[in-house]
Amino acid sequence: MRAEIERLVEEIKQSVGLLRRHLDVEKSTARLAELNKLAEDPNLWNDPQKAQKLMQERTSLEDSLSGIGKVEQELEDDIGMIELGEAEGDDGVVAEAEAALKNLKKEVARRELEALLSGEADRFDSYLEVHAGAGGTESQDWAQMLLRMYTRWAETHGFKVEYLEESEGEEAGIKSATIQVSGHNAYGWLKTEAGVHRLVRISPFDSNARRHTSFSSVQVFPVIDDSIKIDIKESDVRVDTMRSGGAGGQHVNKTESAVRLTHIPTGVAVVCQAGRSQHKNRAQAWDMLRARLYEIELKKREEKAAADQAAKTDIGWGHQIRSYVLQPYQMVKDLRTGVQTSDTSGVLNGELDEFMAATLAQRAFGTTTGEIEDVD
Repeated sequence: MRAEIERLVEEIKQSVGLLRRHLDVEKSTARLAELNKLAEDPNLWNDPQKAQKLMQERTSLEDSLSGIGKVEQELEDDIGMIELGEAEGDDGVVAEAEAALKNLKKEVARRELEALLSGEADRFDSYLEVHAGAGGTESQDWAQMLLRMYTRWAETHGFKVEYLEESEGEEAGIKSATIQVSGHNAYGWLKTEAGVHRLVRISPFDSNARRHTSFSSVQVFPVIDDSIKIDIKESDVRVDTMRSGGAGGQHVNKTESAVRLTHIPTGVAVVCQAGRSQHKNRAQAWDMLRARLYEIELKKREEKAAADQAAKTDIGWGHQIRSYVLQPYQMVKDLRTGVQTSDTSGVLNGELDEFMAATLAQRAFGTTTGEIEDVD
């Protein structure tokens, strides 16, 4: 095999070895067998909370172990194709297998990072809020662009997206919106996106075609399950109900009453208007409020709490985590990791993995790239 292909194969093998050590395949296989035996117990669901936690652990282990097996099998198949192509002098087959190896390397890198998603809440589904900053129509249009970017990212990765609240702008865009992204490790991935996002472009709303700078903020918090207990005094919460306004839309219910809960001690407020009844909206809003307060407690236990909270204080200069420049040149740059790309269209269509991976790697290893070194 050519030196370049041999290097690629060796890199993938090293990454797989790191994955196997991180997961402790022998121990995890034994634990999975134990969980499978417990799952056959007809009395398991007598305690739904315990059963749900057990089944989540089982699903996670199955995914991790089967993922490693799949990567190893694909690597073996690709090597076999290359050897066959070289033996028969078929450069097309070799090139195709080499391209498959490069894709496999990306898949392994992603799984390495997913293996690092071992935080207390990383496995949970996620709420994601987008809020337009100062600037009226410009920022509201930018907020809608961000919302679309995240829904496209979620859908591309097989996550389910549910719209919980959407407040439309006066002329275009949105003032705010809340979605729930459901899927394995949804919060672990999306938590890297919390902060202020800055857009520079020629405004489509400016008849003089001047360049404008707009800001919108993104907040992310986990959807907690029954295993997490968050006690909230009802006397600490103000409940407001209102009929959803606006011109209507495809994502959220515009006719039933919406519910806003405000936690007076912290000032945290949540809104839900997606349900077809005020009762359902109220229940969803309480779940969202518990999740927000839980996220606050999580951040108090993290070393980056101060920086994370500072990123949410003002939607404007000095607090942004990423810049999206469409004019006078094309560039998206993450100000935390230095990762950048000129493919602005791809990013705005949800191609965010490179940025998320770099942020996770930085948090885990202090590096500014998505590359993971063997750190035994």
